[in-house]
Amino acid sequence: MTTDRPNMMTIRQIAKTGLLSEHALRLMLRAGKLPAIYIGKKALINYDKLVDQLESLDVDVSQMPEQK
Repeated sequence: MTTDRPNMMTIRQIAKTGLLSEHALRLMLRAGKLPAIYIGKKALINYDKLVDQLESLDVDVSQMPEQK
């Protein structure tokens, strides 16, 4: 019997992957935008759901202003 366990990671572990910065992840967590559970004060984020969530964003970078 195989069960698919979610890949749960801390904010620091996800930031080390280069997906998002630690600061951005903490802001998203505070806003309730991350698929996370709490174990005491530590938040564990479902990495696979986060990646799916970010991939589903429809962003048109051609309309973004250039940064100097």
